[in-house]
Amino acid sequence: MMNARDVIKRPVITELSAELMGEKKYTFEVDVKANKTQIKQAVEEIFDVKVDNVNTLNKKGKFRRFGRHSGYKPNRKKAIVTLTEDSQELEFFEGV
Repeated sequence: MMNARDVIKRPVITELSAELMGEKKYTFEVDVKANKTQIKQAVEEIFDVKVDNVNTLNKKGKFRRFGRHSGYKPNRKKAIVTLTEDSQELEFFEGV
């Protein structure tokens, strides 16, 4: 069993994710091995909110070259978490 802080790595802040925040949808980078149930429990535990839905997507690592060395960037997993209507919004930028 993973710790809640191990499941949620960081919030993903982009233009699209900022627009989704108005609809109470928040995007997080999560552990590659985490499933939707673990992600839901981790968000509810860390932010003290009720989660309605979790959508996930896997991002395969890109091939990169640096001089004569080559390899792949690590795989990533993103989760878009939808909160219930009655839960408060999450604040990533306090005082901005």
